[in-house]
Amino acid sequence: MARVFVVEDEPTAREALKALLGRSGHEVLLPDGFGGLAGQVLAAEPDVVLLDLTLPVEDGVLVLRELRASEGGTAIPVICVTSRTGELDEVNAMGLGADDYVTKPFSPAVLLAHVEALLRRCAAPAAPSLIHGPIALDVASMRLTGPAGETELTKNELRLLALLLRNAGRVVSRQALMAELWGQDAFVDDNTLTVNVNRLRRSLADVGAEGMLTTHRGAGYSI
Repeated sequence: MARVFVVEDEPTAREALKALLGRSGHEVLLPDGFGGLAGQVLAAEPDVVLLDLTLPVEDGVLVLRELRASEGGTAIPVICVTSRTGELDEVNAMGLGADDYVTKPFSPAVLLAHVEALLRRCAAPAAPSLIHGPIALDVASMRLTGPAGETELTKNELRLLALLLRNAGRVVSRQALMAELWGQDAFVDDNTLTVNVNRLRRSLADVGAEGMLTTHRGAGYSI
């Protein structure tokens, strides 16, 4: 059973999600109003958040940005569940650190599959710390250290970098990276991977390791 924090302002949709998740054995948490949502999520310490992007007080994108900028907020898995179907909306959400993105209307089975897949990924046993050249990745704390300092990675950045470091010197295909993040059977826009790779590039640059991540056009990426 997981603790699922549902941020949905439309009453019918909220009750449907509550019933769906409850029938699947999950504990459903709801916000106390729609102000200060990032703080409410942090206080609740959920296993996963279902976040609508169109909210009455704070836009969901701003909530996601605030959560990811908060201490401890980087590690909380977030699935954006929204009626916004534009590619730019999805790219922006993933770029801010969303772990997954589901558009309305959705099949209940599909939503549950996304929730369960994300929970499995987050529950995966941590690998040992990984060191390559000037950088060190502490998987347990999700921190990357380099010549210019250290930074906390998002879960997707952590998974990408860990896979690349385990295959240092070899090209890892885009398909392999997408499978690492979202599973073999996920249908994810190719641009979403690009957004996550670009976030990882920025994190590497922040710790003084700019240029370590190489793009191999038509093939994949390598460290």
